[in-house]
Amino acid sequence: MRAAGFAAVLLMALASAPVPALAFGGGGEAGSDASSDGGSAESSKPGAAEFAKARKKVNNEDYEAAIPLLEKALKKDPKNADALNYLGYSHRKLGHTDQALGYYQQALAIEPKHRGANEYLGELYLELKQLDKAEERLEVLSTACNACEEYVELKEKVEAFKNGQSS
Repeated sequence: MRAAGFAAVLLMALASAPVPALAFGGGGEAGSDASSDGGSAESSKPGAAEFAKARKKVNNEDYEAAIPLLEKALKKDPKNADALNYLGYSHRKLGHTDQALGYYQQALAIEPKHRGANEYLGELYLELKQLDKAEERLEVLSTACNACEEYVELKEKVEAFKNGQSS
């Protein structure tokens, strides 16, 4: 009887104990997901604190404040394709197309199938009226993730561009 009572108490205690939540990929950014695989930067990576602050600035469209934070994150982790992508995005939104192009290309040199960098580089190419290069980025996204958000968004912008609408 004692064993049965103990088992019942143990089961009740376990049932009411908090269960830790498991976080899997996810996380977004201005427009679509800037990270390479749909996830957000790992908090244990060098420069993660600066990257997280910068990401908030980008999401609030405070690109000028995001840039120095992203540069600090890159000093700590020079191979951070997500930070390079956000730098490209921030510079593009500020009208610095040459700098944006360079950062997107650096991100893709590190991670050629980076979804955010491919989408945003494609958008930049549309802004520069280079449809063929935008379609190349679309093709990369097609093989990298097919119907992912970045592919769908760039495809819509390419189609709008072809139909004479603004990118």
